[in-house]
Amino acid sequence: MKIAVITDSSCNLSLDYIAQHNNLKMAPLMISFDGEFHRDLIEVDYKTVYQKLDQTKVTSSIPSREDFEQAVEELKKAGFTDIIVITISSGLSGTYNSFNTAAKDCKDVTIHMYDSKTLSMALGYIVKKAITSIEEGKSIPRIIADLNQLRYEDSTALFTVETLKYLRQGGRIGKVEGTIGDLLNVKPVIFVSDEGVYETKSKGFGMNRTLISMRNEIKKKFGTELIDVTIHYGNNTEKAENLKAKIQQTFNINTIELVQLTPVLGIHTGPNMFAIIAKRT
Repeated sequence: MKIAVITDSSCNLSLDYIAQHNNLKMAPLMISFDGEFHRDLIEVDYKTVYQKLDQTKVTSSIPSREDFEQAVEELKKAGFTDIIVITISSGLSGTYNSFNTAAKDCKDVTIHMYDSKTLSMALGYIVKKAITSIEEGKSIPRIIADLNQLRYEDSTALFTVETLKYLRQGGRIGKVEGTIGDLLNVKPVIFVSDEGVYETKSKGFGMNRTLISMRNEIKKKFGTELIDVTIHYGNNTEKAENLKAKIQQTFNINTIELVQLTPVLGIHTGPNMFAIIAKRT
């Protein structure tokens, strides 16, 4: 048995990381504006997406079936017998269902579908865990068990946004709307539930207090445990750096990195967003 992984661009892994692993392929989600579709991260960048958001209608779409099938074929040619397909939450995108349908037509390879029920680097950590578990020679059931342990026990992902406008426009509001509504300057701390949809964990008055609420939630989860952290941001690098410094002062950090949110997710958050993704080391 020779095992590979296919994921989608919502995992927020760098193109360099993906290129470094011959058993990993990424099918990009699609971004549409000005009447044309573009591959997330590959054919469109952050700056363009944020410029377009308030100028024209910008939408996201599932990866093309052709990109998925090409990834499968390339892995088959490289001798892989089994492929674990790890996608963005089916509660936030049709990607899982699309890949699952396409997988049924793939011959001479065994495809194992895994709905991460999350997104961004929370998904990226799951993909990295799958690659590590494969390198350790684990079986498919053992790998899936590892992924479930990471997703549901050993990690947490919290987001906040300046405005709910973009989540609302994209139909990704989940269970956040009723809790926060349009209260003046109240920002939600959003998480992806075990069912894979957005819900409100807590809230704060103003962005700074909301970021404090996020750090408090991380503290509740991990305490003094050694953790890896990714901070996502839209276009406010200075505030992201400040958040990174505060997290380094507060927590027992193994690794911490700033990663700009992939453009296709930025469509639904807007440029003024922040996320803290943390996992046990």
